[in-house]
Amino acid sequence: MALLINADCTLCDACVTECPNEAISPGDDMYVIDPLRCTECVGHFDEPQCKLVCDPQSIVPNPDFVESPDDLQAKYEMLQ
Repeated sequence: MALLINADCTLCDACVTECPNEAISPGDDMYVIDPLRCTECVGHFDEPQCKLVCDPQSIVPNPDFVESPDDLQAKYEMLQ
């Protein structure tokens, strides 16, 4: 499942450089995660790096992009 940055985002900018898929970019009022590029760091790390550096309450699963670990691995391989 891709991740989503919600209104709790403080615009700290820490998540942007941590994303190995370059899925995070500035939006109008907060940062946004491109669900087509977000693999929850599958293929790179054991856990999402953005959630390690940001308030974990501000980054949540994206309900519009429910994906299995195999789906995330396939997306990672496609992006490489």
